[in-house]
Amino acid sequence: MNAFAFWSISPEWVDLFLSLGKPTNVLALITFAVGLFTAGAVMRALETLKVQLGLPPAPKKTPWFTWKKGMQSLTDAVPVEHEGDIMLDHNYDGIRELDNNLPPWWLYGFYLTIVAGVVYLVYYHVIPNTPLQADEFQADMAVMEQAKQAFLASEANNVDENSVVALDDASALADGKKTFDANCASCHLADGGGSVGPNLTDAYWIHGGGIKNVFTTIKYGVLDKGMISWQETLSPVQMQNVASYILTLQGTTPATTKAPQGTLYDPAAEAAVATGDTTAAQP
Repeated sequence: MNAFAFWSISPEWVDLFLSLGKPTNVLALITFAVGLFTAGAVMRALETLKVQLGLPPAPKKTPWFTWKKGMQSLTDAVPVEHEGDIMLDHNYDGIRELDNNLPPWWLYGFYLTIVAGVVYLVYYHVIPNTPLQADEFQADMAVMEQAKQAFLASEANNVDENSVVALDDASALADGKKTFDANCASCHLADGGGSVGPNLTDAYWIHGGGIKNVFTTIKYGVLDKGMISWQETLSPVQMQNVASYILTLQGTTPATTKAPQGTLYDPAAEAAVATGDTTAAQP
């Protein structure tokens, strides 16, 4: 990081250094330094005066805490020179045993675990409406499932003619049939045999077969043929569902069959063209 980046990130340092140059601040710093020097000189003068007057020096205060005291209070260890006082009569091949007390740090930690266990028992097994870990896990999983479903729903609404795929699950096809009966059956008949619109049960398509072409036709419509664009009326999910349902009508036998229109659709040839395999597309 260069100097310019530093000052741009931390402008408060610039203000600090600039403020040190103000006369009032300089005077305050000088006064503080003189005060420290004066206080030190006075203390030294008092010590010299006490020596000249023959006064006894002030007794040294024993600090209330030292490292040695702290370790002794935590371990309760017996000094080496006094280990003979706690030595037991047991002799294991020349190894003698000392009767040391349990270290206070370990003993108090053990007491703390007992207290924590009692608090845990009361909080989770006595107080009502306190979920256990398994219940918390199930609650978290339920929240994650809701988030997952919301994410999938948002992703599903992003489907277009390039990403659409044919669906085969019952719920999607049932929704597609519902949309078809409400919006498409008037022109194509309920069984897809065709009336004003073309027959959807044969292999001939005016604007191309397959899920992508059918989805595109539904989305943008064919105005010169009297078919409106449905993208303002149906959601991307609904258009995908109804396009998938229309493909299930292929090969069925409607009550009234309209003559084929368009060209014969060959899914294998279209797949070969999409992958660049021109030899596979040839009959």
